[in-house]
Formats: sequence, C-alpha cells, structure tokens
Amino acid sequence: MDTATLLFFEQQPEALPLYEAFADAVIRQYPDTKVKVQKSQISFSNRHMFACVSFARVKKKKELPDPYLVVTLGMSYPLESSRVAVKTEPYPGRWTTHIVLGDEKEVDGELLKWVAEAYDLANTK
Repeated sequence: MDTATLLFFEQQPEALPLYEAFADAVIRQYPDTKVKVQKSQISFSNRHMFACVSFARVKKKKELPDPYLVVTLGMSYPLESSRVAVKTEPYPGRWTTHIVLGDEKEVDGELLKWVAEAYDLANTK
C-alpha cells in the first residue's frame, strides 16, 4: 500500500479494510484502472472517473456505521435501492449516487454490477 493511501486513512484507519475490499474487487474486474489519491477522495478511472471513495457525510453521523466508507458512482439513471444513501442529478441524464459501506461483505455482486454500469457509462463518452 502506498504512502498517500495510508495518509488518506490516517484519521480513520479502521475503514482501511473496507477500502481494500472495494479497491481489490474493482481492480480485479478492471485491471487497467488508475487509482488517484486526493485530499478528500480516492478516485478510480480508466479514460474517465467512474467511481470514488470518501468519508462524505451523506447521512447523519448517528446513522452511519462505524467504520464507514462512501462509494460514489456516476449512473445514467436514478438507482433505486435501500443501499443508496443519496442520489442527485447534477445535470440531465447523469446521476451521482452515494452508497455507504460498513462491512467488507457489502462489496458484493450487486455493488460490482453498479460499478460495471458506472465504468461503462464513464468510458463511452
């Protein structure tokens, strides 16, 4: 693991296994993925960004699991699922969808299907 990633999780090290489970699954599915660690998020891209993880407060603090990680995906439609914490349509036909992870088991087939849809959407521009 690189230093930038470890620094990103410095304040919330207990969330690192959530990130590792998500990043490993994404990179296994899309080996050409580029990962960029920034101050407020870690983004996943190929030609364009298709997912990111962060500690965004998409729910009230008491409603968030401990630890937690937010996965954000760009979708072409409003994703209807109890797993979705927040979805917005910043511009027509483009939905930003936030999903809260609180357990490594939540990096499952359903989530990876959504990641695949976001990947396809981002890379067909």
